[in-house]
Amino acid sequence: MKDKIRQLLKQISALEAELNTALDEQEKLVRYSIEGGRVVFENAVREAHLKLKPRMNFLIWFLTVRPQNFLTMPVIYGMLVPLAVLDLCVSIYQLTCFPIYGITRVKRGNYILMDRQYLAYLNTIEKLDCMYCGYAVGMLGYASEIIARTEQYFCPIKHARKMLSAHARYAHFLDYGEADDFHVKLEKFRSELAGDKKVSGK
Repeated sequence: MKDKIRQLLKQISALEAELNTALDEQEKLVRYSIEGGRVVFENAVREAHLKLKPRMNFLIWFLTVRPQNFLTMPVIYGMLVPLAVLDLCVSIYQLTCFPIYGITRVKRGNYILMDRQYLAYLNTIEKLDCMYCGYAVGMLGYASEIIARTEQYFCPIKHARKMLSAHARYAHFLDYGEADDFHVKLEKFRSELAGDKKVSGK
């Protein structure tokens, strides 16, 4: 059974690599490049985007927005405060603790991506909304990876019950109740963190 799980995990990794290749090819079709952290479209594409941008003024645009979006906006944007506090806390945590544990730090820029504001077919409010979503989702992914590496260091053991939406490292953790050579295996999990690797298995 363990061999089958390892084989499935290898297939998943191969499919992820294939997906990344396909996404790279898609980017070439859309005709943009990333220069100095900024997304730059070819002139023809940018002009086409500008033509697609709604030509209505802000007042008319606001009138077309669904009322429930306005009603919930204070709640949505109010979440920026706890998100920023969490961002600060997990960043301080990994800066202080990861060097002590010998864990490679998580690169924040690999998770928090805000590039949708370069899309010319969005208006200013839409661009701000997209920047907020890019930050919020990316920051939670960043925090999740920091916590996942911590879990791998201290407790790389699966739960007895199936967990939905587990982080990528979790699939390689030890089975619940797998007691043989636990501390030897734990040290292997810890040593792999120093090279910023996903665990390779048991």
